[in-house]
Amino acid sequence: MKTDLVVIGGGPGGYAAAFYAADLGIETTLVDLEINPGGVCLYRGCIPSKALLHAAKVIHEAREAAHFGLTFGEPQLDLDKLRTWKEGVVGKMTGGLGQLSKARKVKLIKGRAKFVSATQLSIETEKSTESLDFTHAILATGSRPAKVPAFDIGSDKIWDSTAALELKTLPKKLLVVGGGYIGLELGTVYSALGSEVSVVEMTAGLLPGADRDLVKVLEPSVRAKMKDVWLNTKLVEMKAVKKGIQVTFEGDLVKEKVQIFDNVLVSVGRTPNSQGLGLENTKVVVNKRGFVEVDPARRTAEPAIYAIGDIAGDPMLAHKASHEGRVAVEAIAGHKVAFEPQAIPAVVFTDPEIAWAGLTEDGAKKDGIKVEVARFPWAASGRATTLDRSDGVTKLLIDPETRRILGVGIAGPGAGELIAEGTLAIEMGAVADDLKLTIHPHPTLSETVMEAAEVFFGQATHIYRPKKK
Repeated sequence: MKTDLVVIGGGPGGYAAAFYAADLGIETTLVDLEINPGGVCLYRGCIPSKALLHAAKVIHEAREAAHFGLTFGEPQLDLDKLRTWKEGVVGKMTGGLGQLSKARKVKLIKGRAKFVSATQLSIETEKSTESLDFTHAILATGSRPAKVPAFDIGSDKIWDSTAALELKTLPKKLLVVGGGYIGLELGTVYSALGSEVSVVEMTAGLLPGADRDLVKVLEPSVRAKMKDVWLNTKLVEMKAVKKGIQVTFEGDLVKEKVQIFDNVLVSVGRTPNSQGLGLENTKVVVNKRGFVEVDPARRTAEPAIYAIGDIAGDPMLAHKASHEGRVAVEAIAGHKVAFEPQAIPAVVFTDPEIAWAGLTEDGAKKDGIKVEVARFPWAASGRATTLDRSDGVTKLLIDPETRRILGVGIAGPGAGELIAEGTLAIEMGAVADDLKLTIHPHPTLSETVMEAAEVFFGQATHIYRPKKK
């Protein structure tokens, strides 16, 4: 077999690259372990987790409605039906991608690819092993949940994110190891469904990497939903016992140093899938962290081979992978192009959500960048008040000399939908005046972006915060 371009991995980076290449008239083959494109994001990550988070949000909103006079009975959980619905969402989306592949005449091969040389692959399918010659290749093999060797005790009661999303059982007591976005999102789901959830984080705060003022909005909600949240706490031992997993803690915040949980979810990050690909048969360079080294066009040290997505470095985000895929395809098509975004938005889909793009306050302090921070509290937002969700905040990081928007941070319901405007502002080099003068619809949460810009000038309508002379 021969092809102009082979894309290895069918996730959001891989299928976006394959589809775009086909649109440009490039003969394209997509190799993946699944029958349809989608990758970890659609099958075992972004999409199933957000489906379950939606179910959790409905449960929480039903309970919170009592604040304004609407009382519902406790939800009756049909775990099998919920699981079937979640899998139906996944099947609908991946099936749709399969149809788009056929419409674009992208050849799909279900199998495991390995480089024999810089221009040939060996593909192991269910029936045989095939050879594929190619002119160009794009590596889009993604990542997998990171494992802690000390916790790998061979028990099926210890979960990674993939196992947790299968929703096979609802544990009475669940321990989440890691206070990052994966742990908090899945912890939120299981707490809403009825599990008693505890979170242990070895650092001093939840969501390391996010600005503390944004986390401060989320933390009360997390603590209200979870049985315990232990910060500055280490998990030193896990062992399987008759009743579940016995865990030993080290830290002043945990009173009972030894506890037993039905299940333990280990969510301590992800590892790039750069092993077992035969890259040693090429000039491709893999660094100490397992990432494939690439140039701005996403080209590796082997000129015919490109790498995108999680395998090409942080941040490990689906939307970053998709854009990298388009850059790599344009480079293959002969265009002068580079992956140089001014901002890559990040979203934590808890309730409330947290989202940010561009420069963070912590990053500005670390790098010695002078910024002025303009914050608009959602307590002054009419729309937030009607939603009974006035605990949020929208902030802008602004260059005090040029007024250019350098960063945006939002905490509150729908923050993930709102952050795109901030990302666009950063990408286009917008200044605070642009956001202030853009008419936003009322009453909406989007107004908080406009009013944060007004705060910068000391002219916000709904809060009195005069500009210092």
